[in-house]
Amino acid sequence: MNPILSALMRNKTGAVLVAIQVAISMAILANALHIVNLRQAVMARPSGIADESSVFYVSTRYLTRETAEYDRALQLRETARLRAIPGVASVATTNQMPLSNQARRSSVSVDRKQLNESAGAWIYQTGDSLVATWQLKLVAGRDFKPDDVLELDSQASHNGTPKTVIVTSALAAKLWPGPGSAVGKTLFFGVGDDAEESEVIGVVERLQSPGAQIDEQGDFSLIQPFRGVGGIPGATYTVRTAPGERDRVMKEAEAALHKDATAPVILSAKTTESDRKQRYRADMALSWTLIAVSALLLVITASGIVGMASLWVTQRRKQIGVRRALGARRADILRYFITENIMITAAGVASGAVLAIGLNQLLVTKLEMAKLPLGYLLAGTGVFFALGVIAVYGPAWRAASISPALATRSA
Repeated sequence: MNPILSALMRNKTGAVLVAIQVAISMAILANALHIVNLRQAVMARPSGIADESSVFYVSTRYLTRETAEYDRALQLRETARLRAIPGVASVATTNQMPLSNQARRSSVSVDRKQLNESAGAWIYQTGDSLVATWQLKLVAGRDFKPDDVLELDSQASHNGTPKTVIVTSALAAKLWPGPGSAVGKTLFFGVGDDAEESEVIGVVERLQSPGAQIDEQGDFSLIQPFRGVGGIPGATYTVRTAPGERDRVMKEAEAALHKDATAPVILSAKTTESDRKQRYRADMALSWTLIAVSALLLVITASGIVGMASLWVTQRRKQIGVRRALGARRADILRYFITENIMITAAGVASGAVLAIGLNQLLVTKLEMAKLPLGYLLAGTGVFFALGVIAVYGPAWRAASISPALATRSA
């Protein structure tokens, strides 16, 4: 170790530069991969829909104004038409979809006397059963019955509120923390004397909001048994198909609705998978950018190690030849350069770990990110030690292959 340290101290500029390069690379790599892992976890969050690959939705908007009775009959006819398509497992009307970036939200509370809301809840409305169509996991209570559905004319001065509601487990825990079921409890929309109440009749495990927020509000959702009619006819229908039948059924559904239209209609269809891809487009781009930056840093660091080791081999050719002439084996020369690189890498890794923790603390403070787990530092240590050994092996092998005859040559 002493000869190696002495050699490094005589020419420490190159060693310091390599150590700094390793430290900076490790700090960035550890935090970049931590961010990528967090983004991947966010993108993989379940929406509550059991099989997103089998779900799509289609919206119809007719370019006319009709009565509530006409619109109600139209919705029932279109629902029946969709259910008649081979491969359709379930159909339900809905006002919005998870991950779709649509927005229908209301403040909710547990007591009219509250001064402030208890939470903000994302409201899904259906005249059928979203629990059945999306195969939501019902953990308590029951699904809606036909008698629960409230049909209201959108042109009426006061529509009222359905008397029953299904909430998510996250919203139930927020409103009524502690043990016990939320089924049978009363939920108020807003606060004060004008707040309208609904009874919780069911709790589903999960139903993500349309915006899929990262914080707890992303799971604060509820379902109302509500069918809006009147005004501009049309509705949004969410459809679950048999596995592998979605694309075919979606095309047939659009064709069938166009064919049955009795007036000019604007029709659009989208899949839940496309909504998920659109929602997390920025997260995916960030992840790939950080992965590319990390790979580039590894390449640059390896190139720096190779370049510095090659330079040292060139500068020490006569010294290496003398050692070979005095009996040093190839393995001894190889071990010398690898040990030298490991010492430099160790200094860089130690500094990089401190720098990585500092950078993570800055991200935690400014961007409210999670703290960097120790595993990323341990993994980074292993990666850079392995990278150092692999990068220096080629120059070290060339050094070990220098002929002892070089010792007799003049400088």
